[in-house]
Amino acid sequence: MAIIRPVRGFTPVIGKDTFLAETAVVIGDVVIGDGCSIWYGTVLRGDVNSIRIGNGVNIQDGSVLHTLYEKSVIEIGDDVSVGHNVTIHGAKICDGALIGMGAVVLDHAVVGEGAIIAAGSVVLGNTQVEPGSIYAGVPAKFVKRVEPAQAKEINQKIARNYHLYASWYENNDNQSET
Repeated sequence: MAIIRPVRGFTPVIGKDTFLAETAVVIGDVVIGDGCSIWYGTVLRGDVNSIRIGNGVNIQDGSVLHTLYEKSVIEIGDDVSVGHNVTIHGAKICDGALIGMGAVVLDHAVVGEGAIIAAGSVVLGNTQVEPGSIYAGVPAKFVKRVEPAQAKEINQKIARNYHLYASWYENNDNQSET
């Protein structure tokens, strides 16, 4: 069972139909929406400030979300995919965005709606990532625009897939398909 721990008078709130892997850790001032999945080894540490996660969000294995004490918060919109081993520290991720594997998004950065942060990129603090764009590199910089409909379709498909994967665990369906 996942570790869900209150701290400083704050108890995490977990939405309906949300999957928490057994090794996920959710601490303090964290609110997770409906239909989300928080995967193995992920830490949502709302001990020093708040973390708010929308509906249909997947936060994949090994990711860490944290904030600055009384200075930054995390806000994640709906249908966001956060790849494996991502660090988000006090940033805002808007609806339908995709944060690629191993990326880092720092305090007060804003990742616009439907934006894509390439794997391994570092979004520096206070960066404003344009909606419907791809940013890549260290530090992350604008690469190109993505058609909003195309970005939304890709990002929502990933979010839906993770909802499906989570259902396999919730149903204890460990048998292979034939």
